[in-house]
Amino acid sequence: MTRHALAANENPYPPLPSVRTVLAEAAGGLNRYPDRTVTDLVDALAARHRVPRSHIVTGAGSVGVTHHLLHAVVRDGGEVLYAWPSFEAYPHLTEICRGTSVRVPLREERHDLAAMADAITPHTALAIVCNPNNPTGTAVTRAELEAFLDRVPENVLVLLDEAYREFVRDPEVPDGIELYRSRPNLVVLRTFSKAYGLAALRVGYAVAHEEAAARIRHTVVPFGVNALAQSAALASLAAEDELLERVEAVVKERDRLTSALAVPVTPSEANFVWLPLGERTTAFAQACARAGVAVRAFPGEGVRVTVGTPEANDAVLRVAAQLT
Repeated sequence: MTRHALAANENPYPPLPSVRTVLAEAAGGLNRYPDRTVTDLVDALAARHRVPRSHIVTGAGSVGVTHHLLHAVVRDGGEVLYAWPSFEAYPHLTEICRGTSVRVPLREERHDLAAMADAITPHTALAIVCNPNNPTGTAVTRAELEAFLDRVPENVLVLLDEAYREFVRDPEVPDGIELYRSRPNLVVLRTFSKAYGLAALRVGYAVAHEEAAARIRHTVVPFGVNALAQSAALASLAAEDELLERVEAVVKERDRLTSALAVPVTPSEANFVWLPLGERTTAFAQACARAGVAVRAFPGEGVRVTVGTPEANDAVLRVAAQLT
């Protein structure tokens, strides 16, 4: 029986009491359709990021927003460029939108942005940079990202997926929303699933300049962000200081795992750690399963372990110690 779910990069903590109270109150209105334009949440996000509200596009999680973006920009066979391995939804969404995936291998578990820039062709519709990268947890620096953006043609959009931004502690890793202000072809993706702990409610958003935002918005499914998700996201923004205390607890546990694991581990800027175990991957994942811990194995490559509660992390440490 699985006692510790560490396979999906979820927040180990439930929503705050104040958020649960808002959800209970909002449940009384489930007979009504949600606000189609997500007005209150868009207003709050625009104020938080100091951007025009027309630059915010919401969707059912960051995956939903990514789907809208690909649907907006990819034509039959259009190329979608991304590092690999990276977020597993990218190839799936590209296929759904009838695009062509162009995978650029990671270099030492990090984005090879020079190689990605070299891979851009006249058929490239979108380039995706996952920062920090899932599953390796590595992040590119501001200098690296700006050098890449300088090489991307103005007609090619770049999606900067910052699902794990709140867990970043390296000062060299940029805040994408600051970069977007002077980059009309940069779209920044954020989510309430990770740091805010609302994975089940599916709410995410993009920040983009007017032209790009309008193209994405044109493909958005009506009522895509449900009423409970809108209410919970607003309540979470209001309780952000308290939520970020939880984020700091996760970061401390991440650092503890990184220091204490008795197997190879890649320094991470996300809420998970990457263990480049190669041929030992399956054995480690199976040992975790026997110990009641679910992790995400990439056979022949490594294991991604979500940072959980101290109890869950201790269970992972015990498994790792037994395999050395």
